[in-house]
Amino acid sequence: MTGTNMTGLVGSGEKRTGRLKDLTVRWSFMVPSIVLMVLLLAYPIFYTIEISLTRFDIATFSAGAWVGLDNYREVMADYRFWDSLWVTLVYLVIALPLQVALGFGIAFLINAEWAGRGFIRALFIIPMVVAPVVAGGIWRMMLDPLWGIVNHWLGFIGIGPLDWFGDPALAMATIIIIDTWRWTPFIVLIATAALLALPKDVFEAAKIDGANWWSTLWSVAIPLLIPVIAATFVIRWLGAVKMFDIVLASTYGGPGKATNVINLFIYEEAFRSLRFAESAAMAVIVLVLTMVLTALFLRGTRVLEDRY
Repeated sequence: MTGTNMTGLVGSGEKRTGRLKDLTVRWSFMVPSIVLMVLLLAYPIFYTIEISLTRFDIATFSAGAWVGLDNYREVMADYRFWDSLWVTLVYLVIALPLQVALGFGIAFLINAEWAGRGFIRALFIIPMVVAPVVAGGIWRMMLDPLWGIVNHWLGFIGIGPLDWFGDPALAMATIIIIDTWRWTPFIVLIATAALLALPKDVFEAAKIDGANWWSTLWSVAIPLLIPVIAATFVIRWLGAVKMFDIVLASTYGGPGKATNVINLFIYEEAFRSLRFAESAAMAVIVLVLTMVLTALFLRGTRVLEDRY
């Protein structure tokens, strides 16, 4: 074997060793995160799946006799489960588009040049730092049918008093209002960062061409922001599908079952009715549905990114 070949083999061997060391170093930094994810995420999921396939033993608080898919069949035959899914769907279909539209619209307004916009930006941070239970309690006092300040204001224009929590139709609207008040500022922050990252020359060109505020928003800003809007929708979807705390603090699923979202229903079945195995089956079904819909949304986001 010639010296050139030997040198080449040694060089390629050193490169492979270097790549292996580099890969080992990279994975060594990821190991703590992987361990935490396995302990905090993977284990609870697999434990929930195990419980859903057994008859839960209350005495030992652990999985009991294996029953296969019996719990899933029982859940699928329970109309209350489907009613809760429907309530959750109604909330998601109305709240998510409303919050995204408001968030990007408000971000466009507060990024325009006008006096006092810095103070307004600071105000939008307040709902984000308020605990959900506190937010639900505050809104419950504000919307009280007898003593609430909202009904007091509506009385000046001849409306009300409205039973915000006692009327089934208004109760869902109330949940959406509270949730929108709390989460729209989060979308405003994302939209503000996206607007600041847009190329300024495009807006300057639109201004030179005589485009007004609406034309600039509709024809320039929105097309450039469509991938960001889609990604923001997915992020907010992942948070909204877990809706629980605001409903628990404000309506507790009432009146009747008008605001009984799926997570509250699962909680009630598990910790009130002690149907842990059936509740685990519900949680697994919701997890699968969420994963499927999230995959579809992510696919749609990629298509929009490629198109725009």
